[in-house]
Amino acid sequence: MAKKKGVLIYKCNSCGNTQPRWLGRCPECSEWNTFEECLINPSEKKANSDSNDWIMQKPVKLSSVNPMDGDRIFTGINEFDRVLGGGAMKHSAILIGGEPGIGKSTLLLQTAAAISNRKTENTVLYVSGEESAGQIRSRADRLNIPSENIHILCTSKLEDIENALNTLNPIFCVVDSIQTIFTPEAGIVPGTINQLKYCANELITWAKEHPCVLMLVAHITKEGIIAGPKSLEHMVDTVISFEKNNDDVRFLRAQKNRFGSIDELGLFSMQEKGLIPIEDPSSMFITQRSSSLPAGVAIVPVFEGSRVFLVEIQALTVPAKANVTRVYSEKIDFARVSRVAAVLEKSLGLRFSDQDIYINVAGGIRLTESAIDGALSAALYSARTSIPLSESTAIIGELSLAGEIRPVQKIKQRVKTALSLGFEKILCPEKDDNAILCTDIKSLVKILFKNS
Repeated sequence: MAKKKGVLIYKCNSCGNTQPRWLGRCPECSEWNTFEECLINPSEKKANSDSNDWIMQKPVKLSSVNPMDGDRIFTGINEFDRVLGGGAMKHSAILIGGEPGIGKSTLLLQTAAAISNRKTENTVLYVSGEESAGQIRSRADRLNIPSENIHILCTSKLEDIENALNTLNPIFCVVDSIQTIFTPEAGIVPGTINQLKYCANELITWAKEHPCVLMLVAHITKEGIIAGPKSLEHMVDTVISFEKNNDDVRFLRAQKNRFGSIDELGLFSMQEKGLIPIEDPSSMFITQRSSSLPAGVAIVPVFEGSRVFLVEIQALTVPAKANVTRVYSEKIDFARVSRVAAVLEKSLGLRFSDQDIYINVAGGIRLTESAIDGALSAALYSARTSIPLSESTAIIGELSLAGEIRPVQKIKQRVKTALSLGFEKILCPEKDDNAILCTDIKSLVKILFKNS
């Protein structure tokens, strides 16, 4: 076996400090057992030191900087462009994470095909560190994705990727996934913190210097967060999470976006031909029933970015076992559920302190805005009393600790959407010709359940 040329040093995978010999504790960051073997080629290091990459940068006036307005690449997928803020900005890096098998590679392969087919001069590079070229071609054929203009590179070596980037100079590059990329400069083990930071920084630096959009696919942990150091999310311009419900619906959200809003929600349906955007999801989160509404169900118009969705909140209360009460809620923060239940108990005398509370949202969408408080309180009251609401009723408003129903943003748009979908009774805390004024929890219950 040929002997590797270079100098063996030891680098801390926490702070990057280097030492000529292994140490148990890093003298820079005081972390234990963080040093890893690293092979450095002195000739390459010397050559790099004479390159133009080390030219000193000088400050310039902010007013003279080109803001790159409109310098975006449209992905060809409307829901993806919506989440990105109107398209992917050139000279940017985007990190996308999600559960295994959720459709990250499918979405990016569809995006790569759409960009490469829009113009013949659009060069697209797809780097895979997990799959072979045959597997990717098989997926493209199965989904009828045109692959003539997509360049594929199956490698885990950073140096191979950098060479391909400099040769092809692509306008769009996918790295699937960043956790599989490694370089001897950052150690001999892929996937370490030092490898992730080093490799990501090298790729992001290249993207910043060229008119390219860099898409980095990331693994997630069992807690649902992106694996690796938090600094990885700080290094990129946009962080996108890919989620799903129990059906074939996929949710695309931006957790960070330097070039747009993080409030937009992209919706896709996983079908035989890949991910299909859902263009009009206004009523997709309402269960279609042939009978009347059951007890414990309330409807609320919610805003996700620039669109209004009608969402069904479902509540169930049962006597607690062993005198220990619990709140089971995945799609709505359990602290919000507990707070609303406490206000109902204080204002109406309806006992929840001896009940287990179960909360669900039809369609699996996660709700965070305060406008759902009114509908959540109506669902809890309905579940506790076994009195159903009318199926043509929608409720809007934030619930204060004093039992007041407070106004929320964009009420008129919410009311208009509810009316267009056939809702006849709409309760809100603001005067509107097409809605019923409701300013506190007592009046809300009186209006909704007056005939009971």
